Amino acid sequence: MTKNKEENFNFWAFPSGIRLVHCPTLSHIAYTGIMVGAGSRDEEPAENGMAHFIEHALFKGTTSRSAKQIINHIENVGGEINAYTTKEETAFYAATLPEHIGRTMQLLADMVFHPAFPKDELLKERQVIYDEIESYNDSPSELIYDDFENLLFDGNALARPVLGTPRTLRYFTPDKARRFVTETYAPDRMVIFVLAPLPFAKIKALAEKYFADTPYNNTHVRTRITPANFAPATASFHRHTHQTHVMLGGLAYPLGHERQLALYLLNNILGGGAMNSRLNMRIREQKGLVYTVESQYTPLSDTGYWSIYFASDPENREQCIDLIHDELRRFCAKPLSSAALHRALTQLRGQMAVAAENKENMSLAMAKQVLYNGQAATWQSTLRQMEAFSPAFLLDTARQVFTSSPLTLLQYL
Repeated sequence: MTKNKEENFNFWAFPSGIRLVHCPTLSHIAYTGIMVGAGSRDEEPAENGMAHFIEHALFKGTTSRSAKQIINHIENVGGEINAYTTKEETAFYAATLPEHIGRTMQLLADMVFHPAFPKDELLKERQVIYDEIESYNDSPSELIYDDFENLLFDGNALARPVLGTPRTLRYFTPDKARRFVTETYAPDRMVIFVLAPLPFAKIKALAEKYFADTPYNNTHVRTRITPANFAPATASFHRHTHQTHVMLGGLAYPLGHERQLALYLLNNILGGGAMNSRLNMRIREQKGLVYTVESQYTPLSDTGYWSIYFASDPENREQCIDLIHDELRRFCAKPLSSAALHRALTQLRGQMAVAAENKENMSLAMAKQVLYNGQAATWQSTLRQMEAFSPAFLLDTARQVFTSSPLTLLQYL
């Protein structure tokens, strides 16, 4: 066992390769889950959407439980069970009273290690996912992120949508689902995570009871291909929406890069969630051209990207794009003053403290850090790292990332 004394995290690695991370809290609610490093980028082209399909399928029955029994196992004690799939990971977790952590672990181990993939249930769930895809297609502000990644990572598995397509889903079978799980659900790509007001000895004992034995191994694990030969691209689609939706950006640092936190801080200044971000103040507050303008930095395991999104009336589109380019030039022209950097760090400190009160997101972030970095950190220690950045270092980071020309540009006209 290892322990981060400062951060108060506890870690354990099973002989199989599965890792356990625990963070004690004073909350009356426990978050217990398992995160698997398997996502849509691990799919073959003909099985696009399989990782997300598996997420749904594991709720449809195990070798010892029906779909109804899976739902009732947590719901009957007042808990909530949930799951999600991304390009790189799938997570299953539940919020319960601390006394039901063992109950949750037992269920999650059964779902992940002993899925039944009942054919009739999967046929019904396929229709549910069809509807999910159509719902997503009806939301241009969400769909544009998928289309932007498709444009940015063209030719790589990262370009494909997490939900898949109706065409690929049509050919999914229980045997194909089992094959995908066998080749991607490797123990050394699994992290059990628990955020609860219980001692680690008890958490570890429960984890050993339910997760010590796994039918999966690391013999035939699929390997990921890092995007190569990147070239900026431009695309326009007619979506017949009242507003024009636009996204532009480029490549950025992967998870664990020495400049990852620097870019995180810069993105927060540029167009993060606060209304006083530079982009929001310039384009919305001063010019009144948009309702929404925001920037994001998305680090992945071996690459990453940054993007700026806005929605405006069609006649304001070109002006907004010009203002964004002007703001990026200003951002890279000179270093932040000491006062501006202090304000940015003070703001981020408050934002991170507020975000840490969301224990669900905190538990998932903790698991992801362990999955890719082998360790976890509190927001306080993360902030201290950012407080050590000099204005010159931040300016150099901004120039490395934001001065790419031309940028990848996607427009819904």
